[in-house]
Amino acid sequence: MTSPPGPPGLLDALRDDLTFPLAWGTSPVRDPARWRRAARAAVEEALLVPAEPALPYDPVHVPGPEGDGYARESVTVTLTRRTRARGVLLTPHGTGPFPAVLLLHDHGSRFDIGKEKCVRPWYDDTRLASAEEWAGRHFDGRFPGDELARRGHVVLCLDALGWGERGPLAYEDQQALASTLYQLGSSLAGLHAREDQRAAAFLAGLDRVDARRVAAAGWSMGGYRAWQAAALSDHVTAAASVCWMTGLKQLMVPGNNTLRGQSAFHMLHPGLARHLDLPDVAGIAAPKPMLFLHGGRDPHFPADGVRAAYDRLRTVWRAWGAEERLRLRVRPEHGHTFDSPTQDEMYAWMDAVLHA
Repeated sequence: MTSPPGPPGLLDALRDDLTFPLAWGTSPVRDPARWRRAARAAVEEALLVPAEPALPYDPVHVPGPEGDGYARESVTVTLTRRTRARGVLLTPHGTGPFPAVLLLHDHGSRFDIGKEKCVRPWYDDTRLASAEEWAGRHFDGRFPGDELARRGHVVLCLDALGWGERGPLAYEDQQALASTLYQLGSSLAGLHAREDQRAAAFLAGLDRVDARRVAAAGWSMGGYRAWQAAALSDHVTAAASVCWMTGLKQLMVPGNNTLRGQSAFHMLHPGLARHLDLPDVAGIAAPKPMLFLHGGRDPHFPADGVRAAYDRLRTVWRAWGAEERLRLRVRPEHGHTFDSPTQDEMYAWMDAVLHA
């Protein structure tokens, strides 16, 4: 592993300077509701992309073939003044309104598929082949969206910018895209966050959905997006994050993806670390039900970072008197994977939280 460029000791010194003054327990604010408002405001400012809650979605629905116990549709929606995205919408057979899951796809340095990583595509044989290969490699051949729909959830999954029908990006072009957006006063990570907020609001507003039971869920970068959506959207009432949570200082070690550029820009909000650590941002979601699952052998998230993050998360839910709503688990023999046992644990948790 190599160290990032820069004068010797400078980056270590800057890292040591981070005190996260708005974090719960460090901030002078002692009321958790007031703290949440202040912390969310700091994150909102760091996104650089204005909120557009009143913008019409102008959805276009195209029915697909029936699934195993659920209906399939393609749906295209307006997410910002400048962006529309196509996704898939699965609806269980039966009488609603149903609980719902905003399913957020991973990064994986694989850009030809986005939503297809989570939901088995019926509309494109080329993407189907790629999706089945991806599911076989990371999900034991299962598609989480289809599994959730079979279990009685409405499922929405959209392509993020750069993936699937909104791409494909080349790996080496990610930094150029992020840099261009920064030059324009915008942010790649901020755009993802705003689009996920809008997607959650669209899903919660569907007649078929019980707006009191809308979860966000994802693996890897999708896990990051899930806890971020729970923190920033009141439409998300619960979240499950698989393989993405750590303390920032523990993450910033030589060789970590965070310091390489490229894929890091999808999760980088400029200046936010002057105020909040990563688990502090996730803690804005308290006291919502939240599940965090990690593998003890995950090379992307050092064990000390996961422990530090879990400790910080516990303090926030404890302040709300809601520690029982927070489930934190490390599977010691698992790596960076969303295999069948991990999926089954998430599905059981979703059933308990959304069908209670």
